[in-house]
Amino acid sequence: MTASKLDQLREMTTVVADTGDIEAVRRLKPVDCTTNPTLILKAVETPAYAHLVDEAIGWGKRQGSGEKAVHAVCDRLAVTFGTELSKIVPGRVSTEVDADLSFDTQASIEKARAIIAAYKERGVGKDRILIKVASTWEGLQAAKVLQGEGIDCNLTLLFALPQAVAAADAKAFLISPFVGRILDWHVKAGGGPYTAETDPGVVSVRSIYAYYKTYGIDTVVMGASFRNTGEIEALAGCDRLTIGPGLLDELAGATGELPRKLKPDAPGKAPEKLVLDEKAFRFAMNEDAMATEKLAEGIRGFVKDLRGLRKLVAERLG
Repeated sequence: MTASKLDQLREMTTVVADTGDIEAVRRLKPVDCTTNPTLILKAVETPAYAHLVDEAIGWGKRQGSGEKAVHAVCDRLAVTFGTELSKIVPGRVSTEVDADLSFDTQASIEKARAIIAAYKERGVGKDRILIKVASTWEGLQAAKVLQGEGIDCNLTLLFALPQAVAAADAKAFLISPFVGRILDWHVKAGGGPYTAETDPGVVSVRSIYAYYKTYGIDTVVMGASFRNTGEIEALAGCDRLTIGPGLLDELAGATGELPRKLKPDAPGKAPEKLVLDEKAFRFAMNEDAMATEKLAEGIRGFVKDLRGLRKLVAERLG
C-alpha cells in the first residue's frame, strides 16, 4: 500500500505546522511549528485555550495598567502558546517580533532578546526558538545582529530574490518565502491560468532554492503560505515547508506517487549572484511591484491582527 502523500513528503522535507492551534499540532505531529499575530489571535479566541488567556490576563493585572501592560500581556501570550507548542514538537517554534516594529532595527533586536529571555524563564532554550522578523531592510539588519548573538531568525514576508540574498548575507537561519501570496498577486493582476509548475510562487521558491544551493548558502528555505496541495507537491524536497492544518489533512488523506522536485545536488539553474547594499536592495525591491506591494500588505495585515489582539487584551484587563 502506498504511503500517504504527507508521509512521502516527510521523507524528503521537514514538515512544519503553520498554526497556533495546540491540538492540531498534537494531532499532525510536525517537526517544527510557526505562529504569527493572525494565528495567535485566532487561537486566543478559541474557547479551548481560555485557561492560557486567563493566566496571562491575571499576570497582566499585577503588572499595572495602560498600554505597557497590554503589550506585556500580548508578548506573554505569544510565549505561552510557543511554550505549549515546544512541548509537542521535537524541533523549533517560530515566534514573531511585533509587526509594527518592522522598520525599527533596534526595537526589533530588543524585542527579540526579550522573547528569548521570556522563553528561558520557562525553561525553553534559544536552540528551540526561531525569532520571526519581517524581510524589510531594517528587519534584515536586526537579524544580522541577532544571528551574531546566537539567536536564530526566521525571515518572514519574503517575496523576492533580493530579500533572500540579503537574508543570506545576514546569515539568517531560515527564510519563509510566501508562495500563495505571490500567486494571489499575479492572479489579481490578470495572470494565469497557472498550473503547479507555472505557479509564480513555486517558480520564485525554486529560483531561491537553486541560488542557495548553487552558491553554498546554508540558510534554510522554508516555503510558506500555500493555497493548494499542488503548490506543496511542486516543492517536494524543499528544505522545509510550513503548512496549515487543512492542507496537512488533505495530504494525509491523499495517496499516489509524490515525486521529489527539489534536490540539493541538482538544484537547477541559479540566478546570477547579487551583491546588495542598502541602496541596491531598496532599488531592487522598488523594481518589483509584487514584492513591494505584498510586503507592505503583509505588514499591514499582521499589524491589524496585532491591534486586534491588543484590543481584546485591553478589554479583558479592564
